Amino acid sequence: MDIETFLSQRGAARTATLRGAGFSRTFLDKAVAAGRIVRIRRGIYCLPREAGVLGLALKHNALLTCLSAAPTYRLWTLHEPGPVHLSPGHKKTPPGTLTHGRCAHAAHAWLPVAGLADVLIHALWCLPALESLVMVQCAAQRGDVTLDFLRRKLPGNRNAPARAVLDNVVPRADSLLEVLANYHFRRAGLHVRRHVELPGVGEVDFLIEECLVVETDGNTHLEPRQVKKDRKRNNATLIGGRLGLRFGYDHVVHHPERMVADVLAVLELCRRGAFGAQ
Repeated sequence: MDIETFLSQRGAARTATLRGAGFSRTFLDKAVAAGRIVRIRRGIYCLPREAGVLGLALKHNALLTCLSAAPTYRLWTLHEPGPVHLSPGHKKTPPGTLTHGRCAHAAHAWLPVAGLADVLIHALWCLPALESLVMVQCAAQRGDVTLDFLRRKLPGNRNAPARAVLDNVVPRADSLLEVLANYHFRRAGLHVRRHVELPGVGEVDFLIEECLVVETDGNTHLEPRQVKKDRKRNNATLIGGRLGLRFGYDHVVHHPERMVADVLAVLELCRRGAFGAQ
């Protein structure tokens, strides 16, 4: 594994970690000189694309938080980070950044990054519901934080919107797309069951109103081997007496209203008997 790949999986790493992975000190010095990696402070390295925000936090004695801290904790996100989110304590942050309040929990052990609890709480206060939801979902299902803990940290009426986001976290989601689709289906008032095992089909992402199977397809579903598998599952779904719809990233993330409209249209046709025997 090359050092770019190694660091891309971690965001940043200490010298000891890199040496343990087989990268010698001489190699690190050459990689820095070549611009492949950046030494953001003594004994800590990252990729050039991460160095800007980490360096900004160090320069202003602040902590990255909210969306800007998501890569450090390998949290799901909907969009590429925009303005840098900082928790500066009592100091002012530079123009063009988004300022969050002081952190209430221990910061990252060796990076200028807020602790995970503060990162998630700041996200719940700052971001639109769906953007904060996917971050919390990722952390909660990994066991990095509990929903009860976050709820205790969000008391009172002013935190009601943040607690409402927590109500949409599910015990398990195999992808960001599942989280988003589940949110939109439930907001539409649909009866939804997730990860249902169907005879001859296997586990499906969603069974809606007990008659319609919905699958959310990420990039892996474009691979030839997976396409063949999906076709077999589609056929088995129909043979088993249920209809099926599939939605990709663009539908789920960028056009959820169309996805929900398609689901409602099929359900309405079912109610009218459009798919019954002639």
